[in-house]
Amino acid sequence: MTRIAVIATGGTIASEATDDGVVATQTAARLVGRAGLGDVEVETVDLMTVGSYRLTLGHLRQISDAVGSLLARPTEPVDGVVITHGTDTMEETAILLDLVHDDPRPVVLTGAQRAGDTADGDGPGNLTDAVRVAATPSARDRGVMIVFAGQIIPARGARKIHTIALDAFRSVVSPPSGTVTDGQVCFGPTTPRPDPLPRPGAAFDDTRVDLVDVYPGADDALLRAAANCGAAGIVLAGTGIGNGNPAIVDAASDLVGDGLALVLSTRVPAGPVRGVYGNGGGADLVAAGVPPVSGLPATQARILLAMLLSTGLTDSKPLAELISTYADLTPADAPGRAREAAEPRSGDVATRLDTVVHGDRFPTGRCATDVATTDLHTTERHTTKED
Repeated sequence: MTRIAVIATGGTIASEATDDGVVATQTAARLVGRAGLGDVEVETVDLMTVGSYRLTLGHLRQISDAVGSLLARPTEPVDGVVITHGTDTMEETAILLDLVHDDPRPVVLTGAQRAGDTADGDGPGNLTDAVRVAATPSARDRGVMIVFAGQIIPARGARKIHTIALDAFRSVVSPPSGTVTDGQVCFGPTTPRPDPLPRPGAAFDDTRVDLVDVYPGADDALLRAAANCGAAGIVLAGTGIGNGNPAIVDAASDLVGDGLALVLSTRVPAGPVRGVYGNGGGADLVAAGVPPVSGLPATQARILLAMLLSTGLTDSKPLAELISTYADLTPADAPGRAREAAEPRSGDVATRLDTVVHGDRFPTGRCATDVATTDLHTTERHTTKED
C-alpha cells in the first residue's frame, strides 16, 4: 500500500476563528480526517502550528530537516511527503525544499485560502489533491511541487498572486506541471532543476538577506541601511527588466566592493532580468558586479542567496556563476533567449501575462489514474508542536 507522510506546519488550512483573530490550531490528524482519499496509508506528523507570516529561516530549516528525516528513514519508508503550510510564504519554503531535494520521491506543499473551520473551506480538497499527487508514481523525479485549486505548480518560480482568491498560486517562469481534475492527476513535461545543494545547517537560520525595492524617487538609504544592519546579502527588486537609478548604482558598487552579495531581480511578476539600460539602469548595475536573477522571483532569490551564503559556496565560486547554476536554468542559446534582451513584442507580453494570471496553457501530458478513491488509512507519528 502506498504510504504518504503529511507534515503539518500550521497556516490557514489549520486555522479557526478566535476572539483574537484567525489562528492556527488544528493537528495533522484532524486535517487528514477532513480530507478524503483512496487506498493510501497516511502518516501524520505535527511539526509546528505557525501562521506562515511568522516563519523564520530557522522554521524553514526545521521543515527541510523533517522532510529529509522522513525520506532517509530505513524502516517504514514513505512514497512521498505532503506539507500543509500557510500560503503567505509557501513559495519560500517550496524553493528551499526544491534546492536541496535529492530524492526521486515527490514532496508536495498545499494549504488553504479559507480557514479550517469554515463550511466551504478549500483546505480538505487541496489536501486530498496533494496526497493524491504525492501517491502517483508519475510524480517521481519532479522535485517539489505546490498543489492548489487543482493546479500542480513547480516549486521553482511559484508565487502567490492573489490575497484571497482560491486559485492563488502560479509559476511566473514556467507553465503548470499538471492538474488534478475529479481525482485524475495529469502531468505535463518536467521542468529543469539543478543538482541539489546540501541541506541547510544552523548557519542558515541567522543569515540575513534583505529584499529592497526600487521605486520612483528611491535613494540609497535602504540599501546602505540593510548593510549597516548586518545583511550578508541583498536582493534588489528593480523596476522593469531590472533597473535602478544613479544613486542605487553608486551604492551597489560600494557594497559589492565591501564584499556584500547583491543580486538583481525585478518588481514585475514575470519576465527576464537583464542588464539593458544605462544611466542608472540594469546595464550599470551588472557592470557594478550585481548579477541578474531571471529564473526565480525576488522572494525565492532571497532564499537561494541565503543558502549560498550560509553554505560557504560564495567563498569558492563567483556569485554570478552560482546564480546561473541555481537560478537561471534556461540555456544561453535557447530559442528566444536573444530576443529577451530586447523589448518583447506586444503579443508575447499578452500571452505571457495571460499565462501567469490565468494559468490556462497547461501542456498536454500524462494522466495518472492509479490512485483509488476510498479507504483512507491514517497513522499518527511525531507530535513536536510549536505555537
